[in-house]
Amino acid sequence: IEGHVEEATIASVYDQLKPVAPELLVGQWEGGSFDTGHPTHLQLRNFKWAGKDFRSVNDVDPIMRYEEDGKRTWFSDYGHARVREVKFRGVVTAAMVYDKFPIIDAFRYVDDNTVIGAMDNKELQHSGTYYFYLRRRTQSKA
Repeated sequence: IEGHVEEATIASVYDQLKPVAPELLVGQWEGGSFDTGHPTHLQLRNFKWAGKDFRSVNDVDPIMRYEEDGKRTWFSDYGHARVREVKFRGVVTAAMVYDKFPIIDAFRYVDDNTVIGAMDNKELQHSGTYYFYLRRRTQSKA
């Protein structure tokens, strides 16, 4: 999605969506970013963020990126993650907890192939919440 959007606008939409069951996330997902001015938007764009791969709720590659040759690979600097149910913005939903960083991505349901994520990063609290979306890759669900 191109162009700036206010964080409050995305937050309002996010808050109206239903929670996600952890098992729904299993599979490969393409990532997309909402440009609210949050520094993570530019960071992900700079290293060609591709999305997330959930092999199971206990085995997640939280940051996939595109190499120069177009190959989709795990960005090892960000380690791995797991999925747990977490209460975020008043709703218990599936959330991805990074192993190496104080980051939790809480998801809300759009449809079986689309979710919106809200990144809670302790190191970037002053920047607000970073919002993004994931679309299931074709034939990727285990």
